[in-house]
Amino acid sequence: MDAEVAVIGIGTIGSMTMWQLARRGVKVIGFEQFGTGHDRSAAGGESRIFRTAYLEGSEYVPMLHESRRQWQELEAETGYSLLNLNGGLMIGDPESETIRNVMKSIELHNLEHEYLDYEEAQKRYPQHKLLPGEVMVLDKQAGFIRPEFAVVSAVQRSEALGAVIHRYTQVESMEQDGDGVRIRANGKEYKVGQVVITTGPWTKKLLPEQGSPLVTRRLVMSFFATTKPDMYTPDKFPIFIRRSKGFDISGKPTLEGTMVKVMLNQGYDVVDDPDNLNRTIALKDLNEISDAVRELLPDLIPDPIRLNAYMDAYSPDEHAIIGRLPDMPRAVVLYGFSGHGFKLAPVMGKIAADLVVDGSTPFSIEPFSPERIRSGR
Repeated sequence: MDAEVAVIGIGTIGSMTMWQLARRGVKVIGFEQFGTGHDRSAAGGESRIFRTAYLEGSEYVPMLHESRRQWQELEAETGYSLLNLNGGLMIGDPESETIRNVMKSIELHNLEHEYLDYEEAQKRYPQHKLLPGEVMVLDKQAGFIRPEFAVVSAVQRSEALGAVIHRYTQVESMEQDGDGVRIRANGKEYKVGQVVITTGPWTKKLLPEQGSPLVTRRLVMSFFATTKPDMYTPDKFPIFIRRSKGFDISGKPTLEGTMVKVMLNQGYDVVDDPDNLNRTIALKDLNEISDAVRELLPDLIPDPIRLNAYMDAYSPDEHAIIGRLPDMPRAVVLYGFSGHGFKLAPVMGKIAADLVVDGSTPFSIEPFSPERIRSGR
């Protein structure tokens, strides 16, 4: 055996899986077709949102609590600053599904928060132009993460603990073989006891049948200059998610201090081949985000001064696919995070390590089973 476990895809989830396995003393090797910390998929663009009051479902909250602890443990082990909990605003109509779901998460899990009515919200956070009657919910355990640096930090720590990572190494095939899994990568064969597959948009290429329901979306990040930079520092401008006036946007302060990053949450178009992501952003693609900034964030200049594109794989129900493959029981998969995986990455690495080492995890992952995709649930 070349290792007890192999991890294929050392990006958002794979890097954290490597770290979690290595800190348990597991002999683990990783395969990454690019360099670690690359921006070709879900880890590019300087920052990602972390939040606890979860509009996608209150069942995520226990995992998010653990994820926050794991982010802080990674910071302690590496000495790096990765997570800034500067708060998070959910903005919209109080009767909207978004605000109702956020409040449901808060009430079920007794989360620290503030509910700001229209008058108080306008007074506290004048950076946002509210529609009459709109409210803000301040999640006090929200903020932003440094994604590329987080991946690099987890990789460095896992290597310091004994993990081996094969960079610029593409996995060509994989099959169960007796007491293990045989992997062919860059023309060389490896034998491992188990494999964890965290290949994001490339899952459709490695596992055509299992990955066929995935849709890969191109996401564009846009950065806007502000006429009042002192109002948009992390201590004054929490991260935000807003569904208002037909717009669905999110944003956060930039690390360098003179811009605000704002993006559409639903994606721009479909990526047919992850090896050919279109990074050219046409002017027509900017109309909606510029309109949103002009309408909702009046201190920003509505012409973006910096742009970049990346991609993420979306499942049919926009929830992740996590668990052992039914027809390959020595393989654990974690993919299809549908635009909201980075905040969960450390706990997902821990779940992967639980499944590999212990055969089960204390976290409730049945709703994310690969079987639900196959059965069409």
